Amino acid sequence: MSPTAELHVFMLGATGYLGSQFLVELSRAEKVQTFRIIALVRNLTPEKEAKLKGIYRNLHAIEGDLDSGGIIQEQVSKADIVINCASSDHWPCVRATLAGLEERSAQNPGNPPLYIHVSGLGILSDNSRGGPAKRDEYTDIGFTLEQCPSGNEHLHCDIPISQAGTRKENPIRTIILYPGWIHGLGEGVQEITAAIKIVLNVAKSAGHAGTWGEGHNKISNIHVKDVANAIVVLLEAALQGNAGAVGAGAHELYFATGQEKVITCGELMGKMGDILYRNGIVKSPDSKPYPDEALAPLGNAGWSMFGGNLLARSEKLLRLGWEPTETKKIPLLETLAEEVELAAQEIWKE
Repeated sequence: MSPTAELHVFMLGATGYLGSQFLVELSRAEKVQTFRIIALVRNLTPEKEAKLKGIYRNLHAIEGDLDSGGIIQEQVSKADIVINCASSDHWPCVRATLAGLEERSAQNPGNPPLYIHVSGLGILSDNSRGGPAKRDEYTDIGFTLEQCPSGNEHLHCDIPISQAGTRKENPIRTIILYPGWIHGLGEGVQEITAAIKIVLNVAKSAGHAGTWGEGHNKISNIHVKDVANAIVVLLEAALQGNAGAVGAGAHELYFATGQEKVITCGELMGKMGDILYRNGIVKSPDSKPYPDEALAPLGNAGWSMFGGNLLARSEKLLRLGWEPTETKKIPLLETLAEEVELAAQEIWKE
């Protein structure tokens, strides 16, 4: 792939919180203005496409969703680069993407396509049921998926992506990015993270803010602008043939986290409770452990994601010149009030 020629990008998740912020960051990056982006958009309208084109001019939207396997495979087979900022756990979508990438590779021997897939730190959860961590944070230097507890979130998609990125026949260059809890107000189509909405829906059900277990567990976090910029940095590095982007082979894993001290989920949910109480939404401040019936709808996945320790340190991205500058400037607790208040307006309306 030439970094100077116009490259064809197929994108999933362009209208989402992270995906649309990535388009914002891409439009600002002076070095990477040579892309023609095709974005898959559910319930496409002229207004939705106009909004996306207002963010990134050289973009065309097509109708479809993550279950549109035939459309996804066809579009991927025509693309030089695929970027997936949509659901990290939608296996039919990932399967169609990998099939299309294999087709593309077969059509272009010696010029493998690039797949950047955004996953999450759920792969690292120790499922501590709200207990403190018993090991140090993970680093992405030398990290492999074999180090993750089996059965964790995202692995059913990430392992096949990793395998595709290491095969010799019809090779694919694959990069998986693992952000922590993403926070901050987005500048794109969606302003707030889905994690806030998930947690507040449980709070609405229980009538108070709360934790999975005692809340001694911790989750590394990162501002949405820093995650979006990380994707741009990885894209630039891959196109420039930077060894840090593709390693010794054709598959790489990267963590994206801030460098500040990580607070417990008890502290985080307690702050959410204070914000809800201050706005007259719940009857008591702070937080307390959720009752089983409030947690039942999310099942084991909820316990793994919000009741475990998800602790990681970004090192490989730093070597590429990336810095979590926005996270340093606006830490998690400083963005929380705006996020909670915006999400609460939507959730408590229902």
